[in-house]
Amino acid sequence: MNEVATVATVNDAIFMTENIWIMISAMLVFIMGLGFACVEAGLVRAKCSANVAFKNIAVPAIGITMYALLGFGLMYPGTFNGILGFAGFGIGDWANPASFTAAYNGHFTLFTDWLFQAMFAATAATIVSGAVAERVKLNSFLVFTIAYVALVYPVVGSWTWGGGWLSTFGAHGFHDLAGSTLVHSVGGWAALAGVMILGPRIGKYVGGKVHAIPAHNIPLATIGVFMLWFGWWGFNAGSALNGDPKATSWILVTTNLAAVAGIITATLTSWIVSKKPDATMALNGCLAGLVAITAGADVVTPLSSWIIGAIAGVLVVGAVFMFDRLHLDDPVGALSVHLVNGVWGTLAVGIFDITGDYTLGTQAVGVLAYAVPCFAAASLIFFIIKKTMGLRVTEKQELRGLDQAEHGQEAYSGFQIFSNM
Repeated sequence: MNEVATVATVNDAIFMTENIWIMISAMLVFIMGLGFACVEAGLVRAKCSANVAFKNIAVPAIGITMYALLGFGLMYPGTFNGILGFAGFGIGDWANPASFTAAYNGHFTLFTDWLFQAMFAATAATIVSGAVAERVKLNSFLVFTIAYVALVYPVVGSWTWGGGWLSTFGAHGFHDLAGSTLVHSVGGWAALAGVMILGPRIGKYVGGKVHAIPAHNIPLATIGVFMLWFGWWGFNAGSALNGDPKATSWILVTTNLAAVAGIITATLTSWIVSKKPDATMALNGCLAGLVAITAGADVVTPLSSWIIGAIAGVLVVGAVFMFDRLHLDDPVGALSVHLVNGVWGTLAVGIFDITGDYTLGTQAVGVLAYAVPCFAAASLIFFIIKKTMGLRVTEKQELRGLDQAEHGQEAYSGFQIFSNM
């Protein structure tokens, strides 16, 4: 009898410990919202930074609300056809006492599960904010966020994390630990659609030449990157969905090695290309490494994680120049960081996986499986908004700055500049 009681006590202690770890991880992912706000506000012009800050507080409010209403039921529908299912509105079977004990899944409660996943939903939409900054109408962006987070993100998420068709595709399924594709590329494809439909900022591309529009506050952007880096510890290690000492510590090591590698190679690449080290490239190099390792942090070696991050650092610099050559105006480098390196990190699983379970072919199928519907759905939503309520502010409003035009306030009192720069 005493042995049974001891086993029960140990199991309860493990359950409570793991539940606490996932709750802490959810908090770490939540604080990434502050990181995004600081990065985006710092990298845009002063006259648009309050607008960016507003969007970054509005997006999680919308995302979390929609995920509570129907997103969770769409993303984790239980038994379904592998493409589309719905477990119902709300946050699951919260009235069942077993949802708050180890009987739920042995590691954490229903509410902890929902809270962690809701933070991811809010993150995906935040990625779009920076890419369309300085010229998108606020109300139109908020409508897009509602539609994309409520319907697109959870449906495509169910294909892998919800036990859908990609989770069983090939020999061992498509692998994406924490969302190089399911979060970052899903947001990145939407950002690409928005950038293409909106067009560039006034003065960015004139006479076939690229005109730099400098960030207004590099220290603020730096604070944001450190906040994101810190939050990524929970983003990736929490995605082990348990408190296993080996799994969580392994993921933390690979995550951080990829980040530092991205900083080093992005700095060196920009130094070689531009003859001077670019602070914004170093910052985005860190984020690129983090995005790239997010898919495979649990199945690659520490050395491989550094290589993945190093390649990401080179890619992010090259992608910034590539998108400028294509006249795709992205004020914060969201496409280069989240889309390009979301794809790279997902494919890297098939190259560096040490388990032998995941192939490059399966990972490539996963990349395409998300690229096509996400880009198409985002394009459709943006197009409908453009034709109905309008998508872009007027030229006068853009030149004045969205802080004044959309909010009637300034981020820095008395600092408003009435120019296109």
